[in-house]
Amino acid sequence: MAFFALADLHLGFGVDKPMDVFGPQWAGHADRIALNWRRTVGDDDIVLVPGDISWAMKPAQAAVDLEFIAALPGRKILMRGNHDYWWQSLAKVRAALPAGMNAIHNDFVAEEGVAICGTRGWNLPGGCLPGGDDPRIFQRERARLELSLAAAPAALPKIAMLHFPPALACGGDPGFTDILERFAVKICVYGHLHGEKDHALGIRGERNGVRYVLCAADAVEFTPVRIDV
Repeated sequence: MAFFALADLHLGFGVDKPMDVFGPQWAGHADRIALNWRRTVGDDDIVLVPGDISWAMKPAQAAVDLEFIAALPGRKILMRGNHDYWWQSLAKVRAALPAGMNAIHNDFVAEEGVAICGTRGWNLPGGCLPGGDDPRIFQRERARLELSLAAAPAALPKIAMLHFPPALACGGDPGFTDILERFAVKICVYGHLHGEKDHALGIRGERNGVRYVLCAADAVEFTPVRIDV
């Protein structure tokens, strides 16, 4: 059994949203994800999917995308991204998920003796990424990350899932790193960053005991990344 992570699947089987408009690297990306996933992940493995799962606007439109993921090997744990407009309450999402899939939303699930925690996150104040920041949403997401980590048993090793980057290599606000360090998180996986220029802005590697893994699909060749706890 191993843990893997892959964010930003950006599936759109239920809506007309081709991804190749964002660059040739996205051409046929769903087929590439399926092929690489099957080559990499076993049935007993666990795959974390930290957000931007489906372009669907409504749960019914997302159903075909969720079935696509469910048909791939392994157990999956999903979390909401900024484009997952189909995502309603956690209870409704969990009730709609196919077998072998779970979701977190400011809480945690325990798998194989590891606590999987997390929240969506937000743009960092004073950051170098395009797009506005909202200090109120940022502080709300910090509080939600704390709630998620505090809910998990202290004795369990922890993996945190964020959709937005927890901090940026270009400096600015420390973001969510202080919370991750305070709760002794082993690994933080995140996505959201697209294109080589933005990929370079995401922090990676170990910092103060936390290992940061950018797993946005186009940053990792549309292949689930193995994460050893």
